Amino acid sequence: MRLLLILGLVISLSINSFGANKSDYSEDFYATEITEDSEIFAEIEGESYKEDCTVPLSNLRYLHVLHVGFDGKTHEGEIICNKAIADDLLEIFEELYEAGYEIEKIKLVDEYDADDEASMTDNNTSCFNFRFISHTKKVSNHGLGMAIDINPLYNPYVKKVKGKTVVEPEAGALYADRTSDFSHKIDENDLAYQLFTEHGFTWGGSWKSVKDYQHFEKTGDD
Repeated sequence: MRLLLILGLVISLSINSFGANKSDYSEDFYATEITEDSEIFAEIEGESYKEDCTVPLSNLRYLHVLHVGFDGKTHEGEIICNKAIADDLLEIFEELYEAGYEIEKIKLVDEYDADDEASMTDNNTSCFNFRFISHTKKVSNHGLGMAIDINPLYNPYVKKVKGKTVVEPEAGALYADRTSDFSHKIDENDLAYQLFTEHGFTWGGSWKSVKDYQHFEKTGDD
């Protein structure tokens, strides 16, 4: 059944340039709870869901989405996020998909052993990865599942440390100069920026002390 659905979707998309009737694919955008006996928990336990994780599983959701890859084809994506933004993300990613917005990969960070640098270097779009903010006991927004990074290789994190520019991932240094013109750059004219901010997310590219061009987050109060 899934194979027939995808084949039908590909045909429809080739005709309508990703403007197909929602009934053709809306069932592929969904959220499910994560339980301790689930396959998803087995995959994230000890990885993104670390032993010291203070976030209850009941606060997290597994999302399945579709996205258009850099090859112009339809791909399946997986996201783990906080339940507070699950509906937002499903709506945003469905709109991005309809528009043919290209996202190279959407995989769980656990496929990279929960290594953020490795995930970003591979240009993987991801959300939840439990961690504390450096030198604090405060859980980061990614650790809460309240932040997501989009096409991070092309939209790196950039900051100045003792007069030196630090870029994460390091391979993203080619894209740290935002005055340059290149594909997959997120700025205020970008559709991802427009959709996320419409849903109440803050963009890291608008921060003053550092620039996190890949990053969209919501606070727990939203």
